[in-house]
Amino acid sequence: MAINLLSNNNWMIMMMIPIWVFSCLALILVPIDASRAYPPLSSIADPVLPTEKKPPFSQIPTDRQAHSPGVSEIKVIQHEDLNKKILVALIIASTLLAGILLFLFCFWIFKQKHSQPLNTNKNPKTQDSSKGLSLGPILDKFTPRITGRKGSVTDIDYEWLISATNYFHEDNILRVETSGNVYKARFNDHFVAAVKKLHGPEPDAQKGFENEVDWLGKLKHQNIVNLLGYCVHDDTRFLVYEMMHQGSLDSQLHGPTHGTALTWHRRMKVALDIARGLEYLHERCNPPVIHRDLKSSNILLDSNFNAKISNFALATTELHAKNKVKLSGTSGYLAPEYLSEGKLTDKSDVYAFGVVLLELLIGRKPVEKMSPSLFQSIVTWAMPQLTDRSKLPNIVDPVIRDTMDLKHLYQVAAVAVLCVQPEPSYRPLITDVLHSFIPLVPIDLGGSLRA
Repeated sequence: MAINLLSNNNWMIMMMIPIWVFSCLALILVPIDASRAYPPLSSIADPVLPTEKKPPFSQIPTDRQAHSPGVSEIKVIQHEDLNKKILVALIIASTLLAGILLFLFCFWIFKQKHSQPLNTNKNPKTQDSSKGLSLGPILDKFTPRITGRKGSVTDIDYEWLISATNYFHEDNILRVETSGNVYKARFNDHFVAAVKKLHGPEPDAQKGFENEVDWLGKLKHQNIVNLLGYCVHDDTRFLVYEMMHQGSLDSQLHGPTHGTALTWHRRMKVALDIARGLEYLHERCNPPVIHRDLKSSNILLDSNFNAKISNFALATTELHAKNKVKLSGTSGYLAPEYLSEGKLTDKSDVYAFGVVLLELLIGRKPVEKMSPSLFQSIVTWAMPQLTDRSKLPNIVDPVIRDTMDLKHLYQVAAVAVLCVQPEPSYRPLITDVLHSFIPLVPIDLGGSLRA
């Protein structure tokens, strides 16, 4: 935009220069023509006495009148002087014009060489992406530790990870995931990150690692976790993420604190953040991306409880999902059509979102063990009560019970019921879900709810 504006201004200046030059030329010529200007109408005729008689117009002038001394010579000299002045003025004006045009052309070339290229990416996310963590300023401090790049993701030296995690000491374990342990890594006093040490060299683990690096190298959004770098050492792979100080949503809801840090408004903000992340994947990526493993343990919270979607090891495109894909994911979050028929669409993510929403609302895990051989799904248990307004307040998580407007509670319950419908076509688009949550979140948290 800056370059275009500069170019437009240059052309405007260039268009104005001829006007300025010819104006100057006119000023030069005006004094010259003034000597030849005709007198006023009142003084055309020479003053004569009333008694004098002027000869008629048809009268031929006498020899004395035709040969008045010095008249012709003066007129010739005046014409020669006028031509010389016009020529000099034209030369000066042309020289000035050429000099100014040359200067502007050189200035334009200089600006072209030193201007930054415009970012034409329409991705929100990346307008949304501009709000994410910028890796550049951080990695500039550790240039000797960077060994290469894979796409837009940095390959980090293994020795750097060893030092930052104190040889992956157990005291630095942040959380244990099915794919590997996540460690706190302190690179200096101002830079702390999370390092996931992936399990085993199995083909599935290798594929998941490559998928994660590939997707997070391309996806940039404020509600998608930032992958800062990766490392491969022998058969072990490492992923370096931005630090999410409040851990996962799963640990907040089902860990030692049992959700006490998550107020009603914070839970609605988490749901809104997840919806925004999914809306980016489904509606703004081309082709649309299906996360395929959305669950509370893959929702990470920063120090202000802003939620970001993580773990893209199983992510795929909607185009690829038209063919039956291998059944993958987590029990309790899998949509019925995907579980029974292998059909995967963006509505599969909407179903998983509905399950996470029930966790936020009720505070229970998606699948609970009732006996050694009996497991109960939160969807099966909650569905009859979600549609009964007299029973609904009683199944709400005790931590937030009676802290919300009942109208808002009914609205959230209705959204959850729609999201977990057995028939995919009955589930809403994530865009509609997103718009339904914005009025439920206070303005200072990113919604439109006024206190």
